[in-house]
Amino acid sequence: MILAKEFNRNEFARNSDLSISTIRPELPTIAQFGSNSPLELSRASSLAAPFVNGVDLNCGCPQSWACAETLGAALMEKRELVRDMVIATRQRLGDDGWGVGKEADIDNPKGKGRSVSVKIRVHKDLRKTVDFITTVLGDEHNRNIDWLTIHPRTRHTQSSVPINLEALELLTNMFGDKLPVLVSGDVFTLSTLPYTSHFLQLQPTFASNADKPESNKVPAPGNARLNLPKLAGMMSARALLANPALFAEYETCPWEAVDIFMTNVARAPLPLQLAIHHLTEMCGAGFGPDRSALLSKKERIHLTELDNWIDVIDFIDDVKESRGIEPVVRSTMDL
Repeated sequence: MILAKEFNRNEFARNSDLSISTIRPELPTIAQFGSNSPLELSRASSLAAPFVNGVDLNCGCPQSWACAETLGAALMEKRELVRDMVIATRQRLGDDGWGVGKEADIDNPKGKGRSVSVKIRVHKDLRKTVDFITTVLGDEHNRNIDWLTIHPRTRHTQSSVPINLEALELLTNMFGDKLPVLVSGDVFTLSTLPYTSHFLQLQPTFASNADKPESNKVPAPGNARLNLPKLAGMMSARALLANPALFAEYETCPWEAVDIFMTNVARAPLPLQLAIHHLTEMCGAGFGPDRSALLSKKERIHLTELDNWIDVIDFIDDVKESRGIEPVVRSTMDL
C-alpha cells in the first residue's frame, strides 16, 4: 500500500514506493494506494497512471496506525467517501486522456486503458457490506469500479481465524455477475484452498513447470471444496512473498524462482537490503503444509550479514553447489 498523500508531495517517496520493471512490459501492474481524500487519491493516481495499468484503493488494511488515520479498514465505515474517491479518480484519469469506465477502454489496444478498483474487508453484519459494495459500485451498467477484491474477515478478526466462507459465497453470488470479484486471505497454496472455481486451472506464469518434481506439484482439487463459480481471481501477499511461484502451481518456492529473481536484480538493481529481504523470505519456510526451506535459519542469518551483491551471488551459488544443484545465476546474467 502506497500512501497517496506522501506520494503526491515527495519525489523520494515516488521513486522508492513505485519501481516498475521494463523487462516484461506486457505484465500488468496495479498500484494500490492508501487514502481518505478524493483529491489526494486522484492526484496520486494521475502521477502513477503512466507507469501502471490501474489503481486500487485499500479499504482492507487492519493495522492500528492505518485505521487511526482513517485509512485501510477504517474506510469500511465510510462508504460514501470511498464512492467519492473512486469517482474523483476515474474523472481525473479520464481528464488525463486514459480510457476508463468500460472494459473496451481498459483493454484499449493502444495501452491507454486504466482500471480503478477497491479492496475491502467485511462487516460482522453482512448487510452493511452489501450496502458498502452497492454504494461504491454505483450503476452496474456504468460502474464506478472495474473489479472488487474481498478479504472475508472483519477489521477485528485475527489472521489466525479462517476466512468467512459463508460471507465470501454470499457476496460473490450477489455481485459476481455485476463485476469481477477476487478473494484475498489464506491464499497460501493452491492445494489448501477451501474453495474452488473455474479459473483455478492455472497456467505456469514464471517458467515452464513441465519438469517440476512430482513432490512439488499441486494435487487435484478435492470434491469437498466449496465451489464458487462467480469468483474471478485471487490475491496473495505474505505467501506470494515467500513463494513467488505459488500461482505457477508450486507448493514451495523452487530454486528456479530464486535464480530468476537474482537475475532480474542484477539487470535492474534493487537496494541491497530490500533484495536480501526478498531472498530470506523466499528461502525460508512458506505458509503451506510443506515447511521445508531452501536455506537453514543459520544460512539465512548469514545472508543478512552480507554487504554486497557479489557476495550474495557467491553465497547462494556455494550453497547450491554443496547440495549438488547447478549454479545458474552467473550464466543467466550473461544473457
